[in-house]
Amino acid sequence: MRPVYYQRIFTTLLLLLSCCFAEAQQCSDTSGTPALRRLFSRLQEMQTRYTVFGHQDALAYGVGWKKINGQSDVRSVAGDFPGLYGWDIGHLEMEQPANIDNVSFQLMKKYIREGAGRGGLITISWHLHNPLTGGSAWDTAKGTVASVLPGGAKHNLYRSWLDQVALFMNDLKDSKGKHIPVLFRPFHELTGNWFWWCRNVCIPEEFIALWRFTVHYLRDEKKIHHLLYVYNAAAFSTPEEFLSRYPGDDVVDVLSFDLYQFGLGDQKQYFITEMRRQADMLCSIAAGKKKIAAIAETGLEALPDKEWWTGTLWPAIKDFPLSYVLVWRNHGYMAPARKMHYYAPYPGQVSAADFKKFASNPRILFEKGLKQQKIYQ
Repeated sequence: MRPVYYQRIFTTLLLLLSCCFAEAQQCSDTSGTPALRRLFSRLQEMQTRYTVFGHQDALAYGVGWKKINGQSDVRSVAGDFPGLYGWDIGHLEMEQPANIDNVSFQLMKKYIREGAGRGGLITISWHLHNPLTGGSAWDTAKGTVASVLPGGAKHNLYRSWLDQVALFMNDLKDSKGKHIPVLFRPFHELTGNWFWWCRNVCIPEEFIALWRFTVHYLRDEKKIHHLLYVYNAAAFSTPEEFLSRYPGDDVVDVLSFDLYQFGLGDQKQYFITEMRRQADMLCSIAAGKKKIAAIAETGLEALPDKEWWTGTLWPAIKDFPLSYVLVWRNHGYMAPARKMHYYAPYPGQVSAADFKKFASNPRILFEKGLKQQKIYQ
């Protein structure tokens, strides 16, 4: 038998075991809202049958447009909104009116309410400034993580930033006044080397302390009980590497990684191979820990491959119980770099027809299909 056949058998067994333990699975927040606990259990069960498709900043702008009510490049091509909406709250800690991508926080709240109101999922990342230097999230000054831990020189500053996060999260309520569940992904791509919390500038114990303090502050001191916490790696080679900074089952709900394709030619097969290799490890770890597995970021910039959706992305993820996969934002033309920057097609884009085929896959859920799953009820 071929290795891929054994892999499929193993994956199937993992799915069956996951179903057997479904009743015992609970989110990490034991005081989580009913909608949060429902969402966790539904995503656990659904990932054995479906993968939800997501898009970053989907409602705020697209290629050639901004701030048009009801607009979405994904919807314009596929006839449906994405099932998962990604947002980022970088600059919130600085009390700025708009985020790192110039999306107004007030509009972001509106978009989140609209997406969740239609039955969509919400995930939020945080490109927070460097609290030690005042630089961006990409300022990798050593000692930053240590400075925000209890007893550190910037600990009180960091607490004030978390206060801003708590205020924002607490304001995310539906039309009935109930808190909207959020998949919160702080300190993303932690196995990389480009953010101040990455592995090249802090030791595992420091990162773990940072994560645990953050969760306990939001959960226990600020009483925020509608967040599922997403642990997110960049590329990794082994399960041990993925878990080297894992903060504990009691403060994590989703296990994920980010992986992009860079270029065509040999890069296509490299991306498929790496996505499958890492997804196999991720799903095995998630099954053992009874957590949700996901691809938090992926994509091919400007989508020059007209069959990327069914010829690359789907072959890369189809054999694995992945709850969701999110592609990055559709900024459009970037003047400084003199290039187009987008990860979902728009009408007329070369991969648009293939994207429609991808959207018709019964195992891929966009918003209408996800709504039928009643993930919050």
